[in-house]
Order: sequence, then structure tokens, then C-alpha cells
Amino acid sequence: MKYPQDFINKIICGDILKVMKAIPNQSVDLVVTSPPYNLRNSTGNGMKNGNGGKWSHAALMKGYTHHHDNMPHHAYVKWQRHCLEEMMRVLTDDGAIFYNHKWRVQNGLLQDRQDIVSSLPVRQIIIWKRKGGINFNPGYFLPTYEVIYLIAKPKFKLAPKANAYGDVWEFTQEMNNLHPAAFPVSLIDRIVSSTTARTILDPFMGSGTVAVVAQARKRDFIGIEISPDYCAMAEERLRGNRVRNEIVLESQGLLFPVHHENLYKRRID
Repeated sequence: MKYPQDFINKIICGDILKVMKAIPNQSVDLVVTSPPYNLRNSTGNGMKNGNGGKWSHAALMKGYTHHHDNMPHHAYVKWQRHCLEEMMRVLTDDGAIFYNHKWRVQNGLLQDRQDIVSSLPVRQIIIWKRKGGINFNPGYFLPTYEVIYLIAKPKFKLAPKANAYGDVWEFTQEMNNLHPAAFPVSLIDRIVSSTTARTILDPFMGSGTVAVVAQARKRDFIGIEISPDYCAMAEERLRGNRVRNEIVLESQGLLFPVHHENLYKRRID
């Protein structure tokens, strides 16, 4: 695979850096992604309660199916910087990256991800306000938001009228998806519909939400995902869209029937 058309509208199962090195320079208009957060490398036992027990609903307790999510912090930062460098390389001169991450407290200090994004052209930070969960740590308040770094090439512009949106977006996290950390469809539609991008890349594709929205918006997509289980999940969702045409997009928003988000029935153990 070495030409743009080899990757278009495909979900490629493989390691992000190995696959992306084969994608040509400046062949992608937009990157929308959320990497693993390295949550299992936690100094505060973030997914355990104060009595040594575990939060029963912490879906990421065991990591992902093919990624343990427990790297030494310095190695994690180095990996993410390399991933972002590759994303910047494949991006057109008027392209942008919407990079979703979560700030964390480690060893009593805030990790705001500046060690990952500090050398990149971050134009804006979007706050994704979501529902809270359970906080077992008495040292700080319950986190109720994540951040989306808008990392933009100099010529990047939003679609007409999209600049009327504020920089705080309220979307409930996805509850009807077997992937443990799926994007809400409405959040991704906000991003995609706010740009004129024709080709959209998600190098951490997961269950395929970026591809689903791109397909519904009649944009091209490229998906990369290391887990064969999640690749199968994403492919099933895309097939469901084509056959049943369940997504209805309107000029002011979107309608996604709830049962669409549960098309993939086989539970991942």
C-alpha cells in the first residue's frame, strides 16, 4: 500500500506507526482521533476505590484487547509524539488534527499533555464536557471533561458558519458500544461537519465511529486499528450503514437511531 487510493475507505488492521509510514505525504485533509490514555499506568489507582476494591464499571480495567494501556510515562509520551509527527506529515497544507485526550493527576501533579503537544501548532483547545463518573480520590474534584487539541496547519479554515460554535461542547459519552472508550457519534459529527475535509483519518479507529460519520457525511475515510476485534466491530457497523441506511443527517444536526449503535452483538471478552 503506497498510493492514497490504496487506503481510502478501508480499515487497516495494524500498528499505527508501521501503517502510517506507508501513507503518502499530504494525502489526508483531517485527522480525528483519540489515543489510548495510558490509564492503567496510574499512581492514584484511578480505577480502584479507597478500600482496595475496583470500580465494577471501569471498562478499561484490563486495557484494550490488543493494547495493555500501561506504558512507562516517558515511553508513552515518546510514542504519542511520533504518532503526531506522522499525522502532521500526511496532513495537507490546509488540514488539521482534532486530538482528544484527558488531563490526569499523577503523583499529585496535573498532566496537561504539554509534554506531548508542546512543539505542535496547537491553535485552540476545545473542552468536551461529558457526564462525570465516580471519583475515589479525595485529593481533587471529580473530572467531568476531556480536551480536544485543534492542531492546525497554517491554511486550515472551518466550514462556513462553523465558527459560531463555542469552544465548550457538551456531549454525553457513548453508552451503547462494546468498545470500552468509544467516541459519541454526535461529537464526531460536530467535528466532521465543521470542516470541508474530503479525506479523514483516524489512526486509533476503535469501533469505527469516525468512519461511520464520514460515510454518512459522504466523506472518504482511512481507519487504522491494531485490534482485529475492534476492526471487525467497525466493519460490521459500516456494513449496517450501507445496507440499512439508518443514519439521517440534517442541516442542523443528526438523528442516529439508538439500535444502530448496537449492531455489533458479539461481546469482546
